[in-house]
Amino acid sequence: MNDHQLLRYSRHILLDEIGIEGQQRLLAATALVVGAGGLGSPAALYLASAGVGTIILADSDSVDLSNLQRQVLHRQESIGAAKATSGKKTLATINPEVEVEAVVARLGGEQLTRLVDRADVVLDCCDNFATRHAVNQACVRQRTPLVSGAAVRFAGQLSVFDSRRDDAPCYNCLFPEGDDVDELRCAVTGVFAPLTGIIGALQAAEALKLLTASGDPAVGRLLLFDALTLDWRSVRFARDPLCAVCAGSALRPGER
Repeated sequence: MNDHQLLRYSRHILLDEIGIEGQQRLLAATALVVGAGGLGSPAALYLASAGVGTIILADSDSVDLSNLQRQVLHRQESIGAAKATSGKKTLATINPEVEVEAVVARLGGEQLTRLVDRADVVLDCCDNFATRHAVNQACVRQRTPLVSGAAVRFAGQLSVFDSRRDDAPCYNCLFPEGDDVDELRCAVTGVFAPLTGIIGALQAAEALKLLTASGDPAVGRLLLFDALTLDWRSVRFARDPLCAVCAGSALRPGER
């Protein structure tokens, strides 16, 4: 790191758990953020400010006036622009040293596989189960750790899925695809603005911990937050031996 970087990231470097080596890992890392909305906004802002070298920001949607209540990555003048492009512009003002790739697409298929393969960590900040399951499947195949968050009304949740660990469950272990689960959307049910900031910032925190190999990420734990009462609950869950996605996917010697 040069003198400018040593000063910019000095408060991280002072932390024994991160230090110079951990900060260098961040500078060399690639993070894929799926969704540039309520969760992806604070998550991407903290990843950029922390110096994650490459951020791939993917979203197929455009900025709408109703987004500005909580999606802090976007500005009034961004209305009508692609969220990924708007987000890239904002992140450049936070940390111009970070390379941001804007992907204006709803990820799936080969494109999703390629981007997950490039990433050292994936943050699921989307708002639909189909994409969540597709991202989870790609992360299990590529052995890429996944940080998943959700927020609707006053309720938030967070979990980490690290398929590099033989005993770690995946997203499908917790929420099996095809289960009869109501998909609540902010556009219909509403969402408390600061809630997305809380969960999105925690997603960034877990991603940074994974990239620097510090602390104890929330693997096998589902954190539930109630913004009305400020109560947190932590629910432990295990890998499903019959999971249609990760069962029998234990790492072989030499694999990532």
